[in-house]
Amino acid sequence: MNSYDAVVIGGGPAGMTAALYLLRAGVNVALIEKLSPGGQVLMTSEIENYPGFPKGLQGWELADKFAAHLEDYPLERINDEVRSIKVGDSVHTLTVGGEEVQAKVVLLATGSRYRKLGVPGEERLLGRGVSYCALCDGNFFRDRDVAVIGGGNSALEEALYLARLCSKVYLIHRRDEFRGQMVYQHKCFNNEKIEILRSTVVDEIVGEEDVESLSLRNVVSDEVSSLKVDGSFIFVGFEPIMDFVPEEIEKDRNGIITDVEMRTNIPGIFAAGDIRSKMCRQVASAVGDGATAANSAFTYLEQLG
Repeated sequence: MNSYDAVVIGGGPAGMTAALYLLRAGVNVALIEKLSPGGQVLMTSEIENYPGFPKGLQGWELADKFAAHLEDYPLERINDEVRSIKVGDSVHTLTVGGEEVQAKVVLLATGSRYRKLGVPGEERLLGRGVSYCALCDGNFFRDRDVAVIGGGNSALEEALYLARLCSKVYLIHRRDEFRGQMVYQHKCFNNEKIEILRSTVVDEIVGEEDVESLSLRNVVSDEVSSLKVDGSFIFVGFEPIMDFVPEEIEKDRNGIITDVEMRTNIPGIFAAGDIRSKMCRQVASAVGDGATAANSAFTYLEQLG
């Protein structure tokens, strides 16, 4: 059984930052990531608000820069999935794939995944017109009509990205006012390819083999209509990835509960980034969480002796 001072679970901005800070402090670290390093950043077409890059940069570019920063350090990388965590007194045991790993510190940074609408047709037509990633699937709908569902930053950013490729983008939001940043709102409202449908919800995604249309309902008038589209991109928020997190760790529907130093209620277990229960879910805040969690974890290890 392999044993480490610290195990970081998740290779997104929070996890990579935490690993970097721990490695620089001389801690024996393993980073567990079942996919490519980068997390949600890899599915972001362009990042315009990360300090130090005033011209913006592609999500994959920033992910590559994070990963490159770790290359010269003795980091143990484990490409697998954490299935469970057994809480101990001074050492915690993780089941990774079919093996067990032990660590004095466990740092949870698995991020979040896109929340689903939960309407008929969504699951059945996934990959056949239903998508949660414009960067991944947008090119399949070049010169076609699509819908973007949501009203936050992700929905607005992805609508702008799709407007570069598609003939028409319908931006559907259940409220009258959008929640996204004003800079994105102005860009969407002034884009001739984007048509805004306010106070509107999707009751069903319709299609036999592929998406053919959306069944819409105006929440004010209760008027029902059908919108013909070839694709439906859903961005209605995120849910934290914490299926493997033990019951002993305090959490709510928005994520794991921590204090300001990223400590959970279990000694030796910390959380950073989008897995935390918090309001701000940005790359910059994830990096800050990772640095704070690593500092707290190092202090904890020093106290253990």
